[in-house]
Amino acid sequence: MTISTILIIILILILVGALPTWPHSRNWSYGPTGVIGTILLIVIILMLMRVI
Repeated sequence: MTISTILIIILILILVGALPTWPHSRNWSYGPTGVIGTILLIVIILMLMRVI
């Protein structure tokens, strides 16, 4: 496994963990998920461009 594969796996797990499914996080809306999803998208684009 390369470092980029590990980074993708970690970001996907964080993305799933940030979904507002618990009662205490319902008022967060989708803010944390959107931020983490954007970071994941940027990392995937950088991987496709062979920067990472």
